Amino acid sequence: MIDLALFAFVMAFLALGIARPFLWVLAYIYIDILAPQKIGWTLTPALPISLIAFCAAFAGWLLTDPKNETRFHYRQGLMVFLLLYCFATTQTADFPVEAATKWEWVWKALVFAIFLPFTLTTRTRIEAVILTIVLTVGAIVISAGMKTALGGGGYGSLYFFVNDNSNIYESSTLATVAIGMTPLIAWLMKYGRVFPPDWRVKLFGVCLIFACLLIPVGTEARTGLLCIAVLGVLLLRTVKNRIAYIAGAAALGLVALPFLPASYWERMSTITEHGGDQSASTRVAVWEWTIDYVSENPFGGGFDAYRGNSFKYIMPERTEEGSSVSVEYVEVEDKGRAYHSSYFELLGEQGYPGFIAWIMLQLTGLWQMERLRRRYRTRDGSEERWIGPLAAGLQNAHIVYLVGAAFQGIGYQPVVFLFLGLQIALWTYCAKRESLASDDSSERSRTRRKRRGARTSSSKPVRETAMP
Repeated sequence: MIDLALFAFVMAFLALGIARPFLWVLAYIYIDILAPQKIGWTLTPALPISLIAFCAAFAGWLLTDPKNETRFHYRQGLMVFLLLYCFATTQTADFPVEAATKWEWVWKALVFAIFLPFTLTTRTRIEAVILTIVLTVGAIVISAGMKTALGGGGYGSLYFFVNDNSNIYESSTLATVAIGMTPLIAWLMKYGRVFPPDWRVKLFGVCLIFACLLIPVGTEARTGLLCIAVLGVLLLRTVKNRIAYIAGAAALGLVALPFLPASYWERMSTITEHGGDQSASTRVAVWEWTIDYVSENPFGGGFDAYRGNSFKYIMPERTEEGSSVSVEYVEVEDKGRAYHSSYFELLGEQGYPGFIAWIMLQLTGLWQMERLRRRYRTRDGSEERWIGPLAAGLQNAHIVYLVGAAFQGIGYQPVVFLFLGLQIALWTYCAKRESLASDDSSERSRTRRKRRGARTSSSKPVRETAMP
């Protein structure tokens, strides 16, 4: 029944796009995030639904959307450069088979992020994309949150819709995305128009935010705890009563402490003691190897170049003898360890050119959202009051991602590239509005000057000259 229901829903979604082609954009986002073809086992995997929605989204825009106001932003240019550079490094990759496998989904994430801003020409479309992302990720988050609340969590033991530890279904990735999504949920609760913010929308939003906060607990992802802390600090910029906010956050944390499992505390305790944890120790060793590798290969080694690493690190080995515990430090050899950091992932795979393009894409997004946040934060009574909070929400989500990306290889995560596409769309939307407002203002000024000149001319006295 689940397979049949998923297949019917996807087919209905695609069918609705015949009347409203923009729905194909939303359909692809839904399929790309949730991956229903992996959830089903007969009907849904039988068709290449992701490719169908991908092609339909482009075809719908080409055939129906007006192109006269289409603008190409320089951040899209950075993504085009990154796309072409990744293609070039894939051709000369150290591990061509593995690189080709990763390229199969990376190019789609980049191409769709480049394309997405062209379709988001109105506030309703921007909101529709945000709503689709929130509800699709929310489907995973709600299921995982319920399992956590019922005691089914644990590191590596919290099961999602699919038995696939990749993309958004990887525990640390889901924790980062879930926490980063909470500012957008809050924005929809206050400024949404697809679902007007009444008590039902707000109640659902509060419950969804709570489920998002449960994900780091259920997955026991250390990155998730850091993301919560960073987001809590970022929200200090926008809350009206900071003292009440700090007191409420502290009280909520104290109330939650007794309900956290012992295994969660044991895993969180390794955040500051990387030398005693194998995962943290190997990360530091891989980062050091990556720096040495790029110094010899400045243009990178292509996707999955980490497979060529080999290194040694020191780990404590504890031995219990009765009531005493002895610790002996031993040297461990390892190889083929993943980067566990997006920064080192881009650096090792794409070298200095790819890393610079990627980091510029991130920094320019933060800068643009900060400019919009400041520019529109005082327009509470106007029709533009939604822009400033949305810019702040996208910026907060982006910062949370950059924090989480420091400890996991999610440099090409499709959901995050959707956030980047939304940033570009919002910036372009505001630029067009400001340009139109400036043109209208200039036209009104010219009209006033003409009227003033006409009145002046008509009020001049006519001089009569006497005939000789």
